[in-house]
Amino acid sequence: MKAITSLAALVLGATLASTAIAQDETSENAQPSDEEVELKEDQTVMPSGHDITPSEMTDGRWYNEEGIPTFKVEEDGTVDYATFSGYRRYHAECHVCHGPDGEGSTYAPALKNSVLRMDYYDYQEVVASGKQEVSNSANQVMPAFGTNKNVWCYVDDIYVYLLARGTDSIPRGRPPKKADKPDEFTAAEDSCMSM
Repeated sequence: MKAITSLAALVLGATLASTAIAQDETSENAQPSDEEVELKEDQTVMPSGHDITPSEMTDGRWYNEEGIPTFKVEEDGTVDYATFSGYRRYHAECHVCHGPDGEGSTYAPALKNSVLRMDYYDYQEVVASGKQEVSNSANQVMPAFGTNKNVWCYVDDIYVYLLARGTDSIPRGRPPKKADKPDEFTAAEDSCMSM
């Protein structure tokens, strides 16, 4: 029995060491997510490669030409309803760890910067499945929200709100003007929440 225990400890130690080395290599090459993203005026292609130009509205939400959710802010500052919904949902579920307005905190990154660098599908994966980053200096753990309807039914709304914040298209705080809630948005919301 002692040999099996020693063998199990050896395998566990090797696994943890290789995981730590891989995470150290990844974190050395990765750009810090809290670092401010420098955008040129009127820049529409984000460091993630996504163009944030709104192309069409479907189910009450704006999408770019690739079908990735995006936001729309009118010249008078009126935000589309999904962006406003994202503000509400972010502050109901995410701000406790990630700080108000996507600004970050002492123990969680500034999501308004992260979404500009992160692929949309990677964002969805992290929200649905959670994330754990362990290093010598930090132990960051984000729980999975894929089964939380108050997050998952609005995951795209939170995403577009954070995009709008990250690009400084909307100021901190509650958006002062919002578009009316489209009937299609209500139908999609009711469908998701009733599942």
